[in-house]
Amino acid sequence: MCGIAGVLNENNREPVQLNMLNSMLAAIKHRGPEVAGVYLDGPVGLGHDRLSIIDLEGGLQPIANEDGSIWVVCNGEIFNYIELRAELVARGHIFRTASDSEVILHLYEEQGPRCLDSFVGQFAFALWDSRREQLMLARDRMGVRPLFYTRAGGKLLFASEIKGLLANSSVPARISSEALDQVFTYWSPLPGRTAFEGIYEVPPAHYMLAGRGGSGLHRYWTLDFSGEPVGMGKGERYYAERLLELLVDATRLRLRADVPVGAYLSGGLDSSTIAAIVRRYTGNSLKTFSIAFRDEHFDERAHQQRMADYLGTEHLSIECTEEDIANVFPEVVRHAETPLLRTAPAPMFLLSKLVRQNGLKVVLTGEGSDEFLGGYDIFKEARVRRFWAANPGSKARPLLLRKLYGDIQGMGGTSQAYLEAFFKNGLTETADPHYSHLVRWRSTARMKRLFSAGTREALGDYSSSPDLKDALDGLNSNWNPLSKAQFVESRLFMSQYLLSS
Repeated sequence: MCGIAGVLNENNREPVQLNMLNSMLAAIKHRGPEVAGVYLDGPVGLGHDRLSIIDLEGGLQPIANEDGSIWVVCNGEIFNYIELRAELVARGHIFRTASDSEVILHLYEEQGPRCLDSFVGQFAFALWDSRREQLMLARDRMGVRPLFYTRAGGKLLFASEIKGLLANSSVPARISSEALDQVFTYWSPLPGRTAFEGIYEVPPAHYMLAGRGGSGLHRYWTLDFSGEPVGMGKGERYYAERLLELLVDATRLRLRADVPVGAYLSGGLDSSTIAAIVRRYTGNSLKTFSIAFRDEHFDERAHQQRMADYLGTEHLSIECTEEDIANVFPEVVRHAETPLLRTAPAPMFLLSKLVRQNGLKVVLTGEGSDEFLGGYDIFKEARVRRFWAANPGSKARPLLLRKLYGDIQGMGGTSQAYLEAFFKNGLTETADPHYSHLVRWRSTARMKRLFSAGTREALGDYSSSPDLKDALDGLNSNWNPLSKAQFVESRLFMSQYLLSS
C-alpha cells in the first residue's frame, strides 16, 4: 500500500502551502516509507508516500500526462495495466514510465471518469485536471483501498487515512455519536461515514468531482443479481470450471509486481486455493505465512503445515496468545481509525508484521471469499430460519440449528431452548430485504446499553434506518434470498470492516 493526500482550495485561488501537504504526508508515512513526492499547482496540492511495487525506479508519483495538464497520485494497483497500456500506445499515447498508475492518466484523457469502467484493480486515486480546474477522487469497486475527505476553512482535504486529515489543525477530532450507533449495530460506520464528525469516506465504487462547478459523489458500479445468470441451465461442472478460470486469471493478475509476492495460509479452503493456484499455474517461488494459536480450539497449524508441505512453500508461522492480542489491540484500533467490537483484526495485524519482517510488501490472502461466495454460517443460518419461518410452530425444523455450529467452541453444549430463543428473533420477517443479517444486527445493538448518558442524549431519537437504506441502494427485494444476503454482506461488511487497507 501507499499513502496519498492532498488539498484543494475550493473558495479561492490561494496557493496550497507546501508545509500543510508535508504535514499530511508525514502523518501517513508508514504507508509508504520509501520516498515522498508532491505536486503544487495554485489551488491544488497532491502528495504521495510510496511503497514501490511496480517500476521501482521510474514509477515515482505524482505522475503527469504528456503535456503536464493532468496529474495523478494513486494508492493500490491497476492489475490490467499491461493490456490497457498496449491499447493506449496503439492509439498514440506516450508513456514516460512503466508504472501501472500512468494508465489512469491516459485513459482519463480519452474517457474522463468513465475510465473507471475499464480498471481491474484495488485502488484509490486523486487526479487533477488543470484545464477543467477539477479534482477527481476515486475508489475501487469493493473498497479495498481507503480514501477519506473533509472540508475546513474553504479547503477540501483528502488522505488515505484520517490521520492525514487530522494533521491539519483546522480539522477537529470529534467522535460522531451517530457513527457510534452504526458501529454498535453493523460493526462499522455505514459507507460514506467515519467515526469522526465532519470526516467522510469516498464510498466503494464511487468517484467525487470537485472544482469550479461544485462537487458531488457518483456511483460507477454496483453488484447486480438481476437477469438470467450466464450459463443458465448448465451443470455443476460448467460452473466449477468457470470459477476456476476466474480465480486463476485473478491470481495471475495480482502477481504482476516487481517485488516478491507471498501468500497467507490459514489452513482453510480460500487461502489454500490461492496458494495452490500460484504454485500450479506460475513458476513463482512462494513464501507462505500463518497464524497459530496457543489455544488449541482455535489452532490450525497442523492443517497449515500440511498444506505448505504439499505445495512445497517456504512456510513461516507466528504463534498468537491472548496476551499478544491485548498488547497490540490499541495499535490495531489506531490504524483502523474506528471502534472495533471484535479482536479478530489483532492476529492479522501480527501476521502482517511477520510478512514485513521477512522483506515482503505484497501478499495474496483469499480474504472475502466466504463472505462473497456464501461460505459462512450467516448464509446457512438464514436459510434454516426461512425454512423454520414457513412453519414457525414446528418442533423439528429448529433442530437444524444444531447442525450449523458444530465447529465453534462451546456451541455444542448450548441448549436447544437458548438457540431457539436467540434465532427466533424476527423469525417471520422474511420479507425484510436484510433478513439474513437482522439477528446479527439486533444482537450487536444490545451493546448500546453500555453507552454513556451523554452519548444517549446526543443520539436522541436518531435511527440509522434512512442511512442504511442509502447504503444499500440497489438492493432489489425481488432477488432470491441468497443474492440479497450476499449484497448486504458485500456492501457493508467486506468494504467497511474486512477489506479496506
